Amino acid sequence: MRQRSMLLVLRRTVRAGGLLLAASLLATAAGAQTGGSEGLSPTLANIKRAHVVRLGYRESSPPFSFLDQANRPIGYSLELCEAIVDEIGVEVDDADLKIEYVKVTSDDRIPAVVQNKIDLECGSTTANAERAKQVAFSPLMFVAGTKLMVPKASTISGPTDLKGKTVVVTKGTTNEQAMHNVDKKFSLGLNIVTAADHEQSYQMLVDQKADAFATDDILLYGLIARHKSQDKFRVTGEYLSYDPYGIMFRKGEPQLAAVVERTFHKLGSNRDLIPLYNQSADRREAQRRDLAAARGSLQGAQRHGRDEQLIVIASQRVARMRAR
Repeated sequence: MRQRSMLLVLRRTVRAGGLLLAASLLATAAGAQTGGSEGLSPTLANIKRAHVVRLGYRESSPPFSFLDQANRPIGYSLELCEAIVDEIGVEVDDADLKIEYVKVTSDDRIPAVVQNKIDLECGSTTANAERAKQVAFSPLMFVAGTKLMVPKASTISGPTDLKGKTVVVTKGTTNEQAMHNVDKKFSLGLNIVTAADHEQSYQMLVDQKADAFATDDILLYGLIARHKSQDKFRVTGEYLSYDPYGIMFRKGEPQLAAVVERTFHKLGSNRDLIPLYNQSADRREAQRRDLAAARGSLQGAQRHGRDEQLIVIASQRVARMRAR
Protein backbone atom coordinates (compact mmCIF):
# COMPACT_ATOMS: atom_id res chain seq x y z
CA MET A 1 0.00 0.00 0.00
CA ARG A 2 2.77 2.41 0.94
CA GLN A 3 4.69 1.73 -2.26
CA ARG A 4 1.56 2.22 -4.38
CA SER A 5 0.89 5.56 -2.70
CA MET A 6 4.48 6.53 -3.42
CA LEU A 7 3.83 6.21 -7.12
CA LEU A 8 0.89 8.60 -6.81
CA VAL A 9 3.01 11.12 -4.89
CA LEU A 10 5.76 11.04 -7.48
CA ARG A 11 3.35 11.46 -10.39
CA ARG A 12 2.01 14.62 -8.82
CA THR A 13 5.15 16.21 -7.47
CA VAL A 14 8.34 15.29 -9.28
CA ARG A 15 8.53 18.12 -11.82
CA ALA A 16 12.25 18.57 -12.30
CA GLY A 17 15.54 16.93 -11.52
CA GLY A 18 16.08 13.19 -11.67
CA LEU A 19 16.28 10.56 -8.98
CA LEU A 20 19.45 8.49 -8.73
CA LEU A 21 19.23 5.12 -10.45
CA ALA A 22 18.28 2.21 -8.30
CA ALA A 23 21.62 0.80 -9.43
CA SER A 24 23.31 3.00 -6.85
CA LEU A 25 21.41 1.16 -4.18
CA LEU A 26 22.04 -2.26 -5.68
CA ALA A 27 25.73 -1.51 -5.31
CA THR A 28 25.22 -1.46 -1.54
CA ALA A 29 25.50 -5.06 -0.41
CA ALA A 30 22.74 -6.02 1.93
CA GLY A 31 24.16 -7.47 5.10
CA ALA A 32 22.78 -10.60 6.65
CA GLN A 33 19.86 -9.95 8.97
CA THR A 34 21.03 -9.41 12.50
CA GLY A 35 19.26 -9.37 15.81
CA GLY A 36 17.26 -12.09 17.45
CA SER A 37 19.05 -13.67 20.40
CA GLU A 38 22.09 -11.44 19.89
CA GLY A 39 20.18 -8.44 21.22
CA LEU A 40 19.27 -5.15 19.58
CA SER A 41 21.06 -1.86 19.12
CA PRO A 42 19.84 1.05 21.32
CA THR A 43 17.47 2.54 18.73
CA LEU A 44 16.00 -0.81 17.74
CA ALA A 45 15.64 -1.83 21.38
CA ASN A 46 13.76 1.39 22.15
CA ILE A 47 11.50 0.84 19.15
CA LYS A 48 10.74 -2.72 20.24
CA ARG A 49 9.85 -1.56 23.77
CA ALA A 50 7.68 1.35 22.62
CA HIS A 51 6.23 -0.33 19.51
CA VAL A 52 6.69 3.07 17.84
CA VAL A 53 9.08 4.50 15.24
CA ARG A 54 9.45 8.29 15.24
CA LEU A 55 9.85 9.82 11.80
CA GLY A 56 11.06 13.39 11.45
CA TYR A 57 9.35 15.23 8.62
CA ARG A 58 9.60 18.66 6.99
CA GLU A 59 6.58 20.86 6.37
CA SER A 60 7.70 22.41 3.08
CA SER A 61 10.28 20.34 1.21
CA PRO A 62 8.23 19.03 -1.75
CA PRO A 63 8.39 16.48 -3.26
CA PHE A 64 10.43 14.83 -0.50
CA SER A 65 8.67 15.79 2.72
CA PHE A 66 5.73 18.18 3.10
CA LEU A 67 2.15 18.51 4.30
CA ASP A 68 -0.78 17.71 2.05
CA GLN A 69 -4.02 19.70 2.04
CA ALA A 70 -5.19 17.77 5.10
CA ASN A 71 -1.92 18.63 6.92
CA ARG A 72 -0.68 15.04 6.73
CA PRO A 73 3.06 14.44 6.15
CA ILE A 74 3.69 12.94 2.73
CA GLY A 75 6.51 12.73 0.20
CA TYR A 76 9.20 10.57 -1.34
CA SER A 77 11.49 10.57 1.71
CA LEU A 78 8.63 9.59 3.99
CA GLU A 79 7.74 6.70 1.70
CA LEU A 80 11.33 5.51 1.96
CA CYS A 81 11.23 5.85 5.74
CA GLU A 82 7.97 3.93 5.94
CA ALA A 83 9.60 1.13 3.96
CA ILE A 84 12.45 1.18 6.50
CA VAL A 85 9.84 0.91 9.28
CA ASP A 86 8.53 -2.27 7.66
CA GLU A 87 12.05 -3.70 7.64
CA ILE A 88 12.60 -2.63 11.26
CA GLY A 89 9.45 -4.59 12.11
CA VAL A 90 11.07 -7.68 10.65
CA GLU A 91 14.28 -7.01 12.57
CA VAL A 92 12.59 -6.58 15.97
CA ASP A 93 9.90 -9.18 15.28
CA ASP A 94 7.01 -6.73 15.52
CA ALA A 95 4.77 -6.48 12.47
CA ASP A 96 2.48 -3.90 14.10
CA LEU A 97 4.86 -1.02 14.72
CA LYS A 98 3.20 2.37 14.89
CA ILE A 99 4.58 5.53 13.30
CA GLU A 100 4.79 8.85 15.12
CA TYR A 101 5.44 11.84 12.86
CA VAL A 102 7.58 14.56 14.44
CA LYS A 103 8.05 17.95 12.76
CA VAL A 104 11.65 19.07 12.29
CA THR A 105 13.21 22.09 10.61
CA SER A 106 16.42 22.55 8.67
CA ASP A 107 17.92 24.03 11.82
CA ASP A 108 16.94 21.40 14.41
CA ARG A 109 16.85 18.18 12.35
CA ILE A 110 20.39 17.05 13.23
CA PRO A 111 19.97 17.73 16.97
CA ALA A 112 16.66 15.84 16.82
CA VAL A 113 18.52 12.74 15.60
CA VAL A 114 21.48 13.12 17.96
CA GLN A 115 19.30 13.83 21.01
CA ASN A 116 17.05 10.83 20.36
CA LYS A 117 13.94 12.89 19.60
CA ILE A 118 13.40 11.02 16.32
CA ASP A 119 14.61 7.68 14.95
CA LEU A 120 14.76 8.54 11.24
CA GLU A 121 14.90 11.97 9.58
CA CYS A 122 12.89 11.87 6.37
CA GLY A 123 13.46 15.14 4.56
CA SER A 124 15.85 16.61 2.01
CA THR A 125 19.10 16.47 3.93
CA THR A 126 22.48 16.67 2.23
CA ALA A 127 24.82 13.87 3.25
CA ASN A 128 28.26 15.40 3.63
CA ALA A 129 31.43 14.68 5.58
CA GLU A 130 30.81 17.39 8.18
CA ARG A 131 27.36 16.10 9.08
CA ALA A 132 28.60 12.49 9.03
CA LYS A 133 30.66 13.36 12.10
CA GLN A 134 27.37 13.57 14.03
CA VAL A 135 24.88 11.30 12.25
CA ALA A 136 24.70 8.35 9.87
CA PHE A 137 23.14 8.40 6.39
CA SER A 138 21.33 5.93 4.19
CA PRO A 139 22.56 5.18 0.67
CA LEU A 140 22.07 8.19 -1.59
CA MET A 141 18.51 8.71 -2.77
CA PHE A 142 18.89 11.89 -4.84
CA VAL A 143 21.48 14.38 -6.08
CA ALA A 144 20.51 18.05 -6.19
CA GLY A 145 22.32 21.38 -6.14
CA THR A 146 21.83 25.01 -5.19
CA LYS A 147 20.09 27.20 -7.77
CA LEU A 148 18.17 30.47 -7.68
CA MET A 149 14.45 31.18 -7.82
CA VAL A 150 13.67 34.66 -9.12
CA PRO A 151 10.59 36.53 -10.38
CA LYS A 152 9.78 35.92 -14.04
CA ALA A 153 10.57 39.52 -14.92
CA SER A 154 13.91 39.54 -13.08
CA THR A 155 17.11 40.16 -15.06
CA ILE A 156 19.02 37.75 -12.80
CA SER A 157 20.27 34.75 -14.74
CA GLY A 158 23.31 33.75 -12.71
CA PRO A 159 25.37 34.56 -9.62
CA THR A 160 27.21 37.52 -11.16
CA ASP A 161 23.85 39.29 -11.62
CA LEU A 162 23.34 39.31 -7.87
CA LYS A 163 25.74 42.14 -7.07
CA GLY A 164 24.35 44.15 -4.15
CA LYS A 165 21.14 42.08 -4.10
CA THR A 166 19.28 40.43 -1.23
CA VAL A 167 19.21 36.63 -1.30
CA VAL A 168 17.12 34.57 1.10
CA VAL A 169 18.22 31.10 2.21
CA THR A 170 16.71 28.68 4.68
CA LYS A 171 18.52 28.56 8.00
CA GLY A 172 20.67 25.51 8.66
CA THR A 173 20.96 24.42 5.02
CA THR A 174 24.07 23.83 2.93
CA ASN A 175 22.67 26.46 0.56
CA GLU A 176 23.48 29.14 3.10
CA GLN A 177 27.18 28.29 2.99
CA ALA A 178 27.04 27.95 -0.79
CA MET A 179 25.81 31.53 -1.12
CA HIS A 180 28.49 32.84 1.23
CA ASN A 181 31.05 31.06 -0.95
CA VAL A 182 29.59 32.63 -4.09
CA ASP A 183 29.54 36.05 -2.44
CA LYS A 184 33.22 35.75 -1.56
CA LYS A 185 34.24 34.31 -4.93
CA PHE A 186 32.66 37.07 -7.02
CA SER A 187 32.84 39.93 -4.46
CA LEU A 188 29.12 40.52 -4.81
CA GLY A 189 28.36 42.32 -1.56
CA LEU A 190 25.28 40.17 -1.05
CA ASN A 191 22.74 40.75 1.68
CA ILE A 192 22.12 37.14 2.71
CA VAL A 193 19.08 36.74 4.94
CA THR A 194 17.66 33.58 6.48
CA ALA A 195 14.17 32.20 7.04
CA ALA A 196 13.09 29.36 9.31
CA ASP A 197 11.88 27.03 6.55
CA HIS A 198 11.53 26.82 2.78
CA GLU A 199 7.94 28.09 2.84
CA GLN A 200 8.98 31.23 4.67
CA SER A 201 11.90 31.73 2.30
CA TYR A 202 9.50 31.42 -0.63
CA GLN A 203 7.14 33.91 0.97
CA MET A 204 9.93 36.46 1.32
CA LEU A 205 10.39 36.29 -2.44
CA VAL A 206 6.63 36.63 -2.94
CA ASP A 207 6.58 39.67 -0.65
CA GLN A 208 9.52 41.22 -2.56
CA LYS A 209 11.69 41.19 0.55
CA ALA A 210 14.38 39.34 -1.40
CA ASP A 211 15.59 39.41 -5.00
CA ALA A 212 16.28 35.67 -5.12
CA PHE A 213 15.71 32.51 -3.11
CA ALA A 214 18.61 30.05 -3.10
CA THR A 215 18.09 26.39 -2.30
CA ASP A 216 18.25 22.98 -4.00
CA ASP A 217 16.81 23.04 -7.51
CA ILE A 218 14.36 20.17 -6.98
CA LEU A 219 12.91 21.96 -3.93
CA LEU A 220 12.49 25.18 -5.91
CA TYR A 221 10.64 23.33 -8.67
CA GLY A 222 8.53 21.58 -6.02
CA LEU A 223 7.54 24.87 -4.37
CA ILE A 224 6.63 26.44 -7.72
CA ALA A 225 4.49 23.40 -8.58
CA ARG A 226 2.88 23.35 -5.14
CA HIS A 227 1.90 27.02 -5.36
CA LYS A 228 1.05 26.84 -9.08
CA SER A 229 3.28 29.87 -9.59
CA GLN A 230 4.94 28.92 -12.88
CA ASP A 231 3.75 32.24 -14.31
CA LYS A 232 5.37 34.22 -11.47
CA PHE A 233 8.73 32.61 -10.77
CA ARG A 234 11.48 30.71 -12.55
CA VAL A 235 14.57 28.73 -11.58
CA THR A 236 17.78 30.03 -13.10
CA GLY A 237 21.55 29.92 -13.07
CA GLU A 238 24.23 27.28 -12.85
CA TYR A 239 24.59 24.82 -10.01
CA LEU A 240 26.26 26.55 -7.06
CA SER A 241 26.73 23.42 -4.94
CA TYR A 242 26.50 19.65 -5.09
CA ASP A 243 24.02 18.10 -2.62
CA PRO A 244 23.48 14.32 -2.36
CA TYR A 245 20.48 13.45 -0.18
CA GLY A 246 20.12 10.68 2.38
CA ILE A 247 17.92 9.55 5.27
CA MET A 248 19.50 10.43 8.63
CA PHE A 249 19.68 8.16 11.67
CA ARG A 250 21.86 7.77 14.75
CA LYS A 251 25.53 7.16 14.30
CA GLY A 252 27.35 4.16 15.77
CA GLU A 253 24.57 1.58 15.34
CA PRO A 254 25.70 -0.98 12.73
CA GLN A 255 22.57 -3.07 13.20
CA LEU A 256 20.28 -0.16 12.38
CA ALA A 257 22.53 0.79 9.44
CA ALA A 258 22.20 -2.77 8.10
CA VAL A 259 18.40 -2.53 8.30
CA VAL A 260 18.42 0.76 6.37
CA GLU A 261 20.76 -0.58 3.70
CA ARG A 262 18.74 -3.78 3.39
CA THR A 263 15.59 -1.73 2.80
CA PHE A 264 17.24 0.27 0.02
CA HIS A 265 18.61 -2.91 -1.52
CA LYS A 266 15.14 -4.48 -1.64
CA LEU A 267 13.54 -1.36 -3.09
CA GLY A 268 16.29 -1.13 -5.69
CA SER A 269 15.91 -4.81 -6.59
CA ASN A 270 12.19 -4.27 -7.15
CA ARG A 271 12.85 -1.12 -9.21
CA ASP A 272 10.62 0.87 -6.84
CA LEU A 273 13.04 3.81 -6.75
CA ILE A 274 13.05 4.57 -10.47
CA PRO A 275 11.19 7.88 -10.86
CA LEU A 276 7.98 8.37 -12.78
CA TYR A 277 7.60 11.53 -14.82
CA ASN A 278 4.45 13.39 -15.69
CA GLN A 279 2.65 12.56 -18.93
CA SER A 280 1.17 16.05 -19.21
CA ALA A 281 1.29 18.38 -22.17
CA ASP A 282 4.46 20.05 -20.89
CA ARG A 283 6.39 16.76 -20.70
CA ARG A 284 8.95 18.05 -23.19
CA GLU A 285 9.82 20.93 -20.89
CA ALA A 286 10.07 18.54 -17.94
CA GLN A 287 12.44 16.34 -19.94
CA ARG A 288 14.61 19.33 -20.79
CA ARG A 289 14.91 20.15 -17.10
CA ASP A 290 15.59 16.49 -16.28
CA LEU A 291 18.50 16.46 -18.72
CA ALA A 292 19.90 19.68 -17.27
CA ALA A 293 19.65 18.27 -13.76
CA ALA A 294 21.30 15.02 -14.78
CA ARG A 295 24.16 16.89 -16.44
CA GLY A 296 24.50 19.04 -13.35
CA SER A 297 24.78 15.96 -11.14
CA LEU A 298 27.53 14.58 -13.35
CA GLN A 299 29.43 17.85 -13.46
CA GLY A 300 29.02 18.27 -9.71
CA ALA A 301 30.32 14.79 -9.01
CA GLN A 302 33.33 15.34 -11.26
CA ARG A 303 34.00 18.85 -9.97
CA HIS A 304 33.90 17.81 -6.34
CA GLY A 305 35.94 14.65 -6.85
CA ARG A 306 33.18 12.23 -5.81
CA ASP A 307 33.68 8.51 -6.01
CA GLU A 308 33.84 6.81 -9.37
CA GLN A 309 30.62 4.87 -8.91
CA LEU A 310 28.56 8.01 -8.37
CA ILE A 311 30.06 9.61 -11.48
CA VAL A 312 29.15 6.52 -13.51
CA ILE A 313 25.58 6.65 -12.16
CA ALA A 314 25.25 10.33 -13.05
CA SER A 315 26.58 9.55 -16.54
CA GLN A 316 23.88 6.91 -16.93
CA ARG A 317 21.26 9.48 -15.94
CA VAL A 318 22.45 11.81 -18.70
CA ALA A 319 22.38 9.01 -21.24
CA ARG A 320 18.89 7.95 -20.19
CA MET A 321 17.49 11.48 -20.49
CA ARG A 322 19.09 11.95 -23.92
CA ALA A 323 17.47 8.75 -25.12
CA ARG A 324 13.94 10.04 -24.45
